Amino acid sequence: MKTSDFYFDLPEELIAQTPLEQRDASRLLTLDKATGQTGHYKFTDLADLLNPGDCLVMNDSRVLPARLFGKRESGGAVELVLLQDLGEGKWLSLARPGRKIRPGDKLIFGEGELTATVVDVAEDGNRVIQFHYDGIFLEALERLGRVPLPPYITAELEDSERYQTVYAKEPGSAAAPTAGLHFTPELLQKLEDMGVKLIWITLHVGLGTFRPVKAEDIKDHVMHAEYCIIEESAAEAINATKAAGGRVVCVGTTSCRTLESRAEPDGRIPPYAGWTNAFIYPGYEFKCLDALITNFHLPESTLVMLVSALAGRENVLAAYEEAVRERYRFFSFGDAMLIH
Repeated sequence: MKTSDFYFDLPEELIAQTPLEQRDASRLLTLDKATGQTGHYKFTDLADLLNPGDCLVMNDSRVLPARLFGKRESGGAVELVLLQDLGEGKWLSLARPGRKIRPGDKLIFGEGELTATVVDVAEDGNRVIQFHYDGIFLEALERLGRVPLPPYITAELEDSERYQTVYAKEPGSAAAPTAGLHFTPELLQKLEDMGVKLIWITLHVGLGTFRPVKAEDIKDHVMHAEYCIIEESAAEAINATKAAGGRVVCVGTTSCRTLESRAEPDGRIPPYAGWTNAFIYPGYEFKCLDALITNFHLPESTLVMLVSALAGRENVLAAYEEAVRERYRFFSFGDAMLIH
């Protein structure tokens, strides 16, 4: 299949720039993956669309305040976005202005409480940065860093917690698992009270999630790798749901990719901690996931390809066209979709 097969026309004004005042006030479009039939709801209606005995699998990764503004010791401003922890204080980082940031350069952040040295230039042009600090690095990052927002969001975010899920706890992501942004503690409690199991796994989202597919044939695209964790208790709960006839409902493509990359042929999930670069596109046969809660994604993106694998490309593109006609809000701060 070609990348252009996943194009759709999206008016720029439908790209949500700010979150709604109330998280679960977003709209919810439902898509029947077998028939293509759609429905229109509020996200708070989710309790009417799930069944006792289902489980929700959610990504509890927390977005790092990974955007740092500082200066070079030799003069001139510098901006870093931390992409991957390489261990021992080293981070693979996106650096601006890239042409002027060379190995050996000394960088200063804040009043000097955090400094760094540029160690190397990676093959993709990103920089390997060695940080120097006293105390705990993440605490310094919390004080000095900002949460990086997706490139299509140009508005300033007044409250950075609105780019975190209410259940985020494991620091490590460069971008939020945005399908989870719609949940409130009250809605989660309501779902749990009605017999829906709440299960948390972790996948640390990289900025590669925004990387465009440049290959003409989608099979030639190389997926970025991300670190994920499935605890034994989570695996047991998911397997118990399947065994009892309940549905495994993944919240977001990150939860989906984590489970499907580890699922055995019979759908069972083993515990796991390690990397995944699973690329799911039409033709893929899902082994564990039964339903998916997700946002509306970028045209020609790997995420549109994933949802097309679940519900069929024609069904997904038709649902997206309907969402455009109905003026749904798109992307990270936009509305939601339930594919079931």
